[in-house]
Amino acid sequence: MSGTAVLLSGGLDSAVLLADEIHRSRGDVQPIYISVGLAWESAERVAIAQLLASRPFASHVRTLASLSVDVRDVYAATHWAIEGRPPAYHTPDEDVYLPGRNIILLGKAGVYCAAAKLDRLVLGTLAHNPFPDATPQFRSAMAHALSLGLAHEVTIDAPYAGLSKADVVRRGLALGVPLEHTLSCMSPREGAHCGMCSKCRERHDAFLEAGVIDPTVYADQRYVRA
Repeated sequence: MSGTAVLLSGGLDSAVLLADEIHRSRGDVQPIYISVGLAWESAERVAIAQLLASRPFASHVRTLASLSVDVRDVYAATHWAIEGRPPAYHTPDEDVYLPGRNIILLGKAGVYCAAAKLDRLVLGTLAHNPFPDATPQFRSAMAHALSLGLAHEVTIDAPYAGLSKADVVRRGLALGVPLEHTLSCMSPREGAHCGMCSKCRERHDAFLEAGVIDPTVYADQRYVRA
């Protein structure tokens, strides 16, 4: 059996990518969520449940595959992603680097794909991603290694690697994705985005650049209303 799996975090990029893959394939797509022990994952799981129960996802995707790889034995207990102390609103993207993240996610997802006989794995990397595990060379090498090691040919694609987050917002609206149910926050508060971390800044800026109303509920609005 061939098919596509999508790494789904519940964030804006991966949610729109999942909808896009459904539209492209006109068939079932396999969403995969991988827990690694980070502070905001319980909120991600809530967002994913809301997304998958809504259009355009309901009845168009396979049952979510929930996998886990615990990084708390390699990240320090004081790491900001473990403690839930994310980089502040105005810090650059480089400050949210999580070493080995895509190696871990793609490795576990690749094993799942081999077992499920899926031959394509996609993730929501965007243009200008500054991290070493977000390059075409890395994805090609990772796909080659997984295919060799699993004796199962798998390709790894990043269909949005040439797009900005504003482009993804526009695409999501065109596909009818309920963007208000996506989560792009490293310190969510009772169902709301914190409004104070750099991921909230990146999200809000994308809606502004796209020229559409930001439907996100921010617990602290000092920056998003500025």
